[in-house]
Amino acid sequence: MRNPWSVLLLLAAWPFGQASAETLNFKQCTEAALSQNPDMAISQAQIEQAEAAVREAKGNRMPRLNLSLTASRTDDALNVFGAKLTQRRVLASDMQVPNLNNPGAINNFNSRIELQIPVYNGGRVESYVRQAQALTRAAQSGDRMARQKLVKQVLLAYQGVHTARAYIKVASEGRAAAEEYVRITERLHKQGMAVKSDSLSARVNLEDMRIKLIEARNAEATALDQLKLLMGRPLGAQMDVADPVSPALMTGDAAALRKQATEAHPGLRALREQVDAARAAVDAVRAGKRPQFNVSLRQEWNDRTLGFDSNAYMMAGVLTWNAFDGGTLQAGVDRAEAQRSELTAKLRQSEEGIGFQVTDAQRRALEAEERTAVRQLSVEQAEEARRLVKMRYENGVAPLIELLSAQAQLDKTRADLVAARYDLAVTRAELKLAVGVLEPDQI
Repeated sequence: MRNPWSVLLLLAAWPFGQASAETLNFKQCTEAALSQNPDMAISQAQIEQAEAAVREAKGNRMPRLNLSLTASRTDDALNVFGAKLTQRRVLASDMQVPNLNNPGAINNFNSRIELQIPVYNGGRVESYVRQAQALTRAAQSGDRMARQKLVKQVLLAYQGVHTARAYIKVASEGRAAAEEYVRITERLHKQGMAVKSDSLSARVNLEDMRIKLIEARNAEATALDQLKLLMGRPLGAQMDVADPVSPALMTGDAAALRKQATEAHPGLRALREQVDAARAAVDAVRAGKRPQFNVSLRQEWNDRTLGFDSNAYMMAGVLTWNAFDGGTLQAGVDRAEAQRSELTAKLRQSEEGIGFQVTDAQRRALEAEERTAVRQLSVEQAEEARRLVKMRYENGVAPLIELLSAQAQLDKTRADLVAARYDLAVTRAELKLAVGVLEPDQI
């Protein structure tokens, strides 16, 4: 029969109510980040602002219909006579001098409908529409750029978790080896084949490996917290990551990749749209030099009370032309041209910078490929070297310091391999980002 105390201890240790950690793969992490990250909310708000600006600019093409109601009471001689005229109730007695000079107060309710129709504005409205549309496309390209940068950040954090766990494995193997060395040195010391200092050195080495294991576990927790922040999740959320990922290495020579980046990079597209918007802004300012023609239609009613007894209409066409303004308009054109020139220069500078980033990223990605292969071979060689030195130490023909050095070299090569694999994933992602094609489905 089972001991009842053991049953109680088992029940006490059982994690009642503890939620299991949700395991998410890289795609799920990126989808959560793209939908929850504040940077993406800011980017989306900028797109909505630009789209609203397009609607606002297009609205200037449409007529304006204004409704108004004005109620007034006055005994001013001129206004009283005018109100009576608009109400169409002037009497002969009102024309007498005493009545003209000292009229009684009068109420007037003016109801008005006015339609203003833009006919020609020198192309200003069309320029505003083109400017707003270009800025909308720039915002959309900026959003794609922000998405790709966020994908890279998620990749760094996601792979950072796996990298930290690989370091934990390396540190655990190192600690296990250090514990074995303590046992070996203590056994050899009892047999008179090792000195006391060997045993003490082995214990110091064991404590060092324990510290490295703590550091690796802290790095894992930090990387997992960074991933939660990117995904918009609380730090206390129970979450784990699935299998590691690594982007594929982009093929093609540097020239082909630079050409692809020039065409596809969303940052460059955003700048080109900004240049187009600046051109439209120049045209909008120049439109002020051209004549403008608008039509106004008005229907109104005037009465002592709110009503429609007396009505009148007016139709007018208004032609305006700014013949001289002291050079204000030309100065505005010059300023808009200078802004366009500035953006054009920034675009050219960015194109050159992106070209360099692509070439440099490709070099580093290829270098990471070679480094990873070399680190893998180094681990195999270090493992064999450690095995041989351990045999020599156990046979009493090698000092402890040689064994500890061989183990330290093995730990270092294992850690270097972990770092190389992480760097391999990062450099491949940076190359895709430099070209402008780092999308979640490309990883």
